[in-house]
Amino acid sequence: MSLRRLLFEPGFFSSAPVHTAVLIGAVTAVVSAVVGVFTVVRSQSFAGHALTDIATTGGSGAVYFGVSPLAGFIGGGVAGGGMMDLIGVQRVRSRDLATGIVLGAATGLAALFLYLDATQSATTGVTQQILFGSIFTVSSSTIPIVAICSAVVLLLIGVIYRPLLLSSISPDLASVRGVGLRVVGLLFMLALAVAVGLSSIAIGSILSTALLIGPAATALRLTRSIRGAMVVACLLGIATTWLGVLLAYDSDYWDPSSQGLPVSFFIVAIAFLIYLLSGLAARRHVGRRNGDIPAKEACGLEDDTTSKAVA
Repeated sequence: MSLRRLLFEPGFFSSAPVHTAVLIGAVTAVVSAVVGVFTVVRSQSFAGHALTDIATTGGSGAVYFGVSPLAGFIGGGVAGGGMMDLIGVQRVRSRDLATGIVLGAATGLAALFLYLDATQSATTGVTQQILFGSIFTVSSSTIPIVAICSAVVLLLIGVIYRPLLLSSISPDLASVRGVGLRVVGLLFMLALAVAVGLSSIAIGSILSTALLIGPAATALRLTRSIRGAMVVACLLGIATTWLGVLLAYDSDYWDPSSQGLPVSFFIVAIAFLIYLLSGLAARRHVGRRNGDIPAKEACGLEDDTTSKAVA
């Protein structure tokens, strides 16, 4: 039996749903990786997690009102991110408080919409699709929308890259240098919200944090620069997503008497496993007491990074 026949079940390369899943998965992985690196460096992982729950509200509400779930994911995330910034996300204490308040309200509203979807919608499996995704069922007509939203996010990050980097490393120095922390923070929150919405269409709103944080955190462990981390995170995100699609497709043939396993499960499991392995590799490489990686090194920040950011 050839290696190709062993790894790829019949029809994998000719399947239209697979083609759509591979393309959308790669694009969302790249956006999630780029935004995820700054999310980890800025210690806003909790905000990213909150936006996934807020995306649940948007997606479930969109289904209930007969709108595309992707529009709901992105719209809900953008609205939630704007509200979190409006309440106050500049200081860590205020940031967590604002995130918790918005998260609580969004979760309650999501519960209402999911209940209405389950009891009044004629579509089956709505809750499953919103929470855990179903990338094989995404229509190819969604690809242009995903591409446009992704391009907007990447362009936005490119425009605010230097002030975003400086404010992420040293908000006080950024303020002295005249960086508008509130504006940069708001723009980043909007980019984060769209990234979460895009990953929600691939692996579901409740699991999208894995694609946002997993590859980025792994890359920051393995590299010593922000740009290097973004490149590695993109490669890891694409590889994780594509391998998840492959395993999910192949799982249909593992046991003919049962259905295949969901893509989201494989993507999350692979991202988690890679992160664990990167921790072992990083500890061996650094060789420091207790195996801890200094915060600056873990974030890929050298001593002269700040000066380069404002140069």
